[in-house]
Amino acid sequence: MRALLSGGIVSLILAYTLSQFYRAFLAVLSPVLQSELGAAPEDLAISSGMWFLTFALMQIPIGSALDRVGPRRTVAALLALGGASGAAIFALAQAPWHLHVALALMGIGCAPTLMGSYYIFARSYPPALFGTLAGGVVAVGSMGNILGAAPLVWATEAFGWRETLWALAGVTLAVALAILAFTRDPERLAATAPRGSLAEILRLRALWFILPLLSVNYAASAAIRGLWAGPYMGEVHGASDQLIGWATLAMGVAMVVGNFLVGPATRLVGSVRRLALTANVGSVAVMAALWLLPAESVPLSVALLALVGLSGATYTVLMAHGRAFLPSHLVGRGVTFLNLFSIGGAGALQFASRPVYRWASAHGGPAEAYSTLFLFFLIPLTVGVLFYVLTPETPDA
Repeated sequence: MRALLSGGIVSLILAYTLSQFYRAFLAVLSPVLQSELGAAPEDLAISSGMWFLTFALMQIPIGSALDRVGPRRTVAALLALGGASGAAIFALAQAPWHLHVALALMGIGCAPTLMGSYYIFARSYPPALFGTLAGGVVAVGSMGNILGAAPLVWATEAFGWRETLWALAGVTLAVALAILAFTRDPERLAATAPRGSLAEILRLRALWFILPLLSVNYAASAAIRGLWAGPYMGEVHGASDQLIGWATLAMGVAMVVGNFLVGPATRLVGSVRRLALTANVGSVAVMAALWLLPAESVPLSVALLALVGLSGATYTVLMAHGRAFLPSHLVGRGVTFLNLFSIGGAGALQFASRPVYRWASAHGGPAEAYSTLFLFFLIPLTVGVLFYVLTPETPDA
């Protein structure tokens, strides 16, 4: 874990912390955005989906840029141009569509933040260490989820939400400059090394049964934490802004804890495949409980939301499983390709969750509507787990 303490990796972790914040903060701001801008939950679903869509679309060009330009300039440029400008546009927003634009730019800016550190780990350290190092980055970076919960409520109440977003724009720009100053790119591949291609990645049969689960396993925790947790607690349980902040904080803390546990848990169960399978079966059980018991009690709902957050840690486990099958010349394109499926799936399900919620709301009360919404996330997760059963162990298992 000493590898996480260099100036370059620390600055990349700070960038990923901002990425986690920007994908999750709408749930807390939903009441004020609805009252001041008329942004209903379904509008915020579009905004949040735009973040994931642009994030996903950037993965293929980012993979090429990591191999050709390196993580230092790739991450710094996109974070400054996309992330900082998106936060500024959010601070100036006067209508819901302004939020769509802002989140789209934030998605572009955040797209390379995690992949920059993953690229360095994959090129500079043994494959067996990738899961531990990747989990460490996500664990620390997931503090962004915590900052986007109760602390964000405090900041907006103390300074105003527009002022808070202006401050975040400045912080984002400062982190981009720190990456430019402190990050060191891995040694370039030899000129004689194969260039690799997307077609070569697609021919890796071991990835075929990882990709379906990777496409959906993060979607529930990302969508519920970043979008639906606030409206769910408010509409079903009548929760105040403060209670919504504490509920989303519980999810954020669970995400941090889960990612810190990736390394020890992998050693305990013996392989990343067994850990991913066990954890995702547990995720299916948690989502089934939310589907069946959406309005049982506030403590149960908060506990289940926290367990949904905990399940988000399996993203790094699946990434480690997939990375183990990538040859060195495909690392940049390969890890971003895997991330494309994860973030793209999360974005697609967020977009689709909007009409599901509207249809369910038209045919029942809040509890029934959110029960249907949770079922919507449960079904693809279950299918993904069934496919994942067919995956092979990692080559070094």
